[in-house]
Amino acid sequence: MSGAARHECLVIGGGLAGSMAALRLARAGRQVLLIERESAAHPKVCGEFLSPEAVAYLRHAGVDPLVLGAQSIHRLRVLAGARTFAANLPFTALSLSRSVLDEALLVQAQQAGAELRRGAAVSHLARGAQGWIATISGDVLAAPTVFLATGKHDLRGWPRPAGAQNDLVGFKMHWRLPAAQVRELRGAMVLFLFRGGYGGLTLVEGDAANLCFVVRRSAMRQRGGGNDVLAHLLETVAPLREYLGPAQPIWERPLAISPIPYGLLAPPARDGLWRIGDQAAVIPSFTGDGMSIALHSAALAAESYVAGLPPSTYQQLLRRQLRSGMRLATLLSRIMVSGVGAASAPAALAACPPLLRWIAQGTRIPAGALAKFAPV
Repeated sequence: MSGAARHECLVIGGGLAGSMAALRLARAGRQVLLIERESAAHPKVCGEFLSPEAVAYLRHAGVDPLVLGAQSIHRLRVLAGARTFAANLPFTALSLSRSVLDEALLVQAQQAGAELRRGAAVSHLARGAQGWIATISGDVLAAPTVFLATGKHDLRGWPRPAGAQNDLVGFKMHWRLPAAQVRELRGAMVLFLFRGGYGGLTLVEGDAANLCFVVRRSAMRQRGGGNDVLAHLLETVAPLREYLGPAQPIWERPLAISPIPYGLLAPPARDGLWRIGDQAAVIPSFTGDGMSIALHSAALAAESYVAGLPPSTYQQLLRRQLRSGMRLATLLSRIMVSGVGAASAPAALAACPPLLRWIAQGTRIPAGALAKFAPV
């Protein structure tokens, strides 16, 4: 311990949660080292949907998604087979690629005073009597406090518990659409359902289209990899073919991630780690609330630490805030991948339009939880 470089707070992971925590801690006068394993901006498997809660946190941090080219979303279109349902969202959301958004928030964390180390990987983390010891690209660092923000990738030796729904694989691809399809998609989030999975399609900056979907492992084994699943979608979800049939992929192959622990709410910490972002809570992606939860958990953890509270108290509070919405979202996600959702969702939404507002409100972070941490 005596030979290790010392830091007050070590934040592992430079995604939205890690950058937000580092920024909040630095603004509060804490000495922070932020570790990001990638040396440059890069895409991530993500629906790239920014709810009003997420936008509020970002603007409070000094990041305006609209200035970065974010697209506005105010309509929802649900596709299942040959059937569709369209409605206005009960709020206006934004869509922006993670490579652009994450980079902007990293810059803000640095400007707030956090020290950033890029292209560095944490290979070992251990807790001793006097604090934490981390081995980072061959260097040994010591810190009394560690915030774990490695997203859906667990740090070796520090796995999360399983979520309530663990059988899904996530895929993502950016596309270049013809002008007619861009006009049709502008302002909309397209949610498509199929037997064994569901996904979303929306525009991001530069009029690129982000396609992100999840599929059960069993269904993926039956149909092959991500490209084969996509081919199946274009065959079975006819309206989706109208968007992507004439489109050109921007990347050579889809990004993929597995497993995705949907429904995870980390229990109160007994190990002294501050788990934030997807290390603390993973909500099913159809809700569009994943990025707001990442930002909220980071802000809540930083404020709790500055207030002198232990990580167990922070996680108890976060669980209370998210439990109800997480249960509802996970239940709906299970129905959607079962095939029942693909068969009945458009008809159910068309027959009962208030159902959309109820689902949207029931799966969001409670407004009262946000008031202390982000302006509205």
